[in-house]
Amino acid sequence: MKYAIIVGSHRKDSQSLKVGKYIETRIKILYPDAETYLLNLQAANLPMWDEGFWKGGEKWKTAWSPVAAELQTCDAIIPITPEWSGMATPIIKNFFLLASTKEIGHKPGMIVSVSSGRGGAYPINELRTSSYKNNQICYIPEHLIIRFVVERLNEPKAVDENDAITRQRIDYAIGVLSLYSENFRNIRAKSEVWMSDVFKFGM
Repeated sequence: MKYAIIVGSHRKDSQSLKVGKYIETRIKILYPDAETYLLNLQAANLPMWDEGFWKGGEKWKTAWSPVAAELQTCDAIIPITPEWSGMATPIIKNFFLLASTKEIGHKPGMIVSVSSGRGGAYPINELRTSSYKNNQICYIPEHLIIRFVVERLNEPKAVDENDAITRQRIDYAIGVLSLYSENFRNIRAKSEVWMSDVFKFGM
């Protein structure tokens, strides 16, 4: 099983990256045979989508092809975004414009939202509503909201009850995602059903 962790903060050394690295560590501990691919969009510096993407070209071959190749080998997708003014970040939305069914279609996705305070719910709703249509990622019912993130996941062990609960919830969510990942392989094996040239995009 291979998990793609997509960190969607524009900031260098962001709290979202901290969360992504923590989740990556927990996956490897809970599932020693699992592989991970952590894509930090801030460092990847992918171009913003434009119509030239459809035609390919050297810019997109250089920037996107290595990412696409990695995503095609993954079984589950974990997009992570901070909440900025009640929204998901532009950089994570751009990722979903670039990703196609070939990379993330019919793979389970688990959204993770990050907030410095009590927020974090709005990006969950935003991504569930608008980020799946053409790439056909399949969001599972479980998601994570890491609230008061500056105070969480900083030490090897939990420092208080809230930190402990956050860690327990992360492990639980990874377990749920793992079950979906195993079973969605069977769906993708039926490519003659969903690999349609007639109905390439969602309605």
